[in-house]
Amino acid sequence: MSLRHALLGLLADRPHSGWQLLKHFEGSLAYAWPALHSQIYPELARLRESGLIEQTSEGPRGAKEYSLTATGREEVERWLRETTPGRAGKDEALLRVFFLWLLDAAEAASCLDREADYQRQLLAELEGIAASTVIADAKDETYWLALDYGLRVTRTRIEWAEDSAREVRARSTTATAASAAPHAIAAADQAGPKPPAASSQANETSPR
Repeated sequence: MSLRHALLGLLADRPHSGWQLLKHFEGSLAYAWPALHSQIYPELARLRESGLIEQTSEGPRGAKEYSLTATGREEVERWLRETTPGRAGKDEALLRVFFLWLLDAAEAASCLDREADYQRQLLAELEGIAASTVIADAKDETYWLALDYGLRVTRTRIEWAEDSAREVRARSTTATAASAAPHAIAAADQAGPKPPAASSQANETSPR
């Protein structure tokens, strides 16, 4: 139901067309709740049928503009006040971590390196948004809070991925050294005892 309420929240600010709502998702909300064209337009139709939004105009090429009704405003406020967020999010990147034991250490570490690279790219995008953010009202402030959350979480994920990759490589090096030690001992045993070093006195001329 969060897409439904996200659309109501956006329309609480001012009227938007479906295209404008899509662009708003792509520029900000998609970092928390991605939505596609094929999802937004059918949901707008359902919201209109429910009396939560209304079409206020129709522009060139059939572009419809929607605004929030009083009932829609009550619904989005009810959602914020009376419901708790869903916590059943899915994270395939984290899911893969559970099974990295199936790969050798170098491959597992490379997977973690790729995750760190992805998070660095995401952090650069978020920092770019932060650099151009101006807080002028309560709406801007709450958008900044969401952005700040993204910045902090992304930095933590980078640190975790980098540390994890180092840990996997370090364990691999330790395990390789430990497994090599018995082989070295066995090879030395097979070679047999070394002959004693010749005494320096044996080379000396015996006394007259």
